[in-house]
Amino acid sequence: MGEDKPKRKGGLVRALAVFLAGVALIAALAAGGLYGAWRWAAAEFEREGPAETETVVMLPRGEGLIRIAERLEGEGLIHDARLFRLMITLDEGDRSLRAGEYAIPAGASMADIYHLLREGRTIQHPVTFAEGLTSAMIVRVLEGAEVLTGEIAEVPPEGSLLPETYFVDRGTPRQEILNRMRAAQTALLDRLWDGRSPDLPFTTREQAIILASIVEKETGVADERPRVAAVFVNRLRRGMRLESDPTIIYGITQGEPLGRGIRRSELDNAANPYNTYHIPGLPPGPIANPGRESIRAVLNPPQTNELFFVADGTGGHAFAATYAEHQRNVARWRQIERQRQGGGR
Repeated sequence: MGEDKPKRKGGLVRALAVFLAGVALIAALAAGGLYGAWRWAAAEFEREGPAETETVVMLPRGEGLIRIAERLEGEGLIHDARLFRLMITLDEGDRSLRAGEYAIPAGASMADIYHLLREGRTIQHPVTFAEGLTSAMIVRVLEGAEVLTGEIAEVPPEGSLLPETYFVDRGTPRQEILNRMRAAQTALLDRLWDGRSPDLPFTTREQAIILASIVEKETGVADERPRVAAVFVNRLRRGMRLESDPTIIYGITQGEPLGRGIRRSELDNAANPYNTYHIPGLPPGPIANPGRESIRAVLNPPQTNELFFVADGTGGHAFAATYAEHQRNVARWRQIERQRQGGGR
C-alpha cells in the first residue's frame, strides 16, 4: 500500500496541470473574442454612415446621450444607436455633447458625428443690425428673426448697443443677443478710450457715444465719417452749435423716419431738447446706436479746419472751412435739388 501514494500524488499534479491549461485556453479564447469584438465595434464606429445627403438635425438643450442616439438613428444618420452610445460612453464623452443645429455631411461615420457634436460645430445663422438703428428698431429686428427665441423684457437705453452682424445658434434667446451687443460696445470702448486724442471737447464715454450717433446719422459714406466727426469736434471746441438735422428728427419721432423734410417751425422749435440749432453743445442723449467706425472717428478725428458740410448730390457731402465757402456749396446743392424736382415733373 505504501507504493500507491506516489502514483496518486503524481496523478493529482497532472490533473491540476490539465485544469490550469484549460483555464488558460478559455481565458485566451475569451481575450481573443473580446479583442475581436472591440475591433469590430471600432470598425463599425468608423464605418461610412447611411446618410446619402447632408442632413440638418436639431438637438435640443437638455437631451441626454440616449435620446440623441435615438434621434440620430431615427433620422437615418447612424447605423446603431446602442453602439453609438457604447463607444461614446467608453470614451467618457457622454456629457460633452453640445446641443444645437448641426449639418451632418453625407456618409458621416458615427465617429465623425461624435466629434462634430463634441466640438459644438453648430450651424451659425447671421443676424445683421445696420449701423445707426435706434434701440427700438434693433428690438424689432430681433423679434423678426425666426431663428431666435424668447421675449425681450424692455428696450435697451439708446446708444448702448453695437450694431453689426452676430452669428447665432438656432434657438438662441433674443435677450442674449442684446446682452452680447451691449458687451461688445463696452469692450470696444475699453479698447479705444485710453488711446483717444487729447483735448477732445467731451470728457465721458457717454458723450462720445452721443457724438458718434450724430456722425452715424449724418453720413452713409464710410470714408466721410472722420471728416464729419472733425467738423463737429471743431464746432464744439469753438462753442458753435452743432446744427444737425438728425438730432431734430430724433426729438420729433424718437428716431423713426420723418417721411418728409424738416419744417421751418421744427427748426425754430427751441422746446425740442434735441434741437442742436438752438441748444449749445451735445443733445441730452444718443440719437441712434453708432457703429465701430463712427466711434473710432469721434475718439480720434483728423486735424482739419472744416466747420461746415452740406450734401453734394452724389450721396456724399461738400466740406468747407469758411461760411462763405459753405454758402457756395449750399447754393450748388439747392440748384441740384431744383434740377431734380424739375426732372421729376
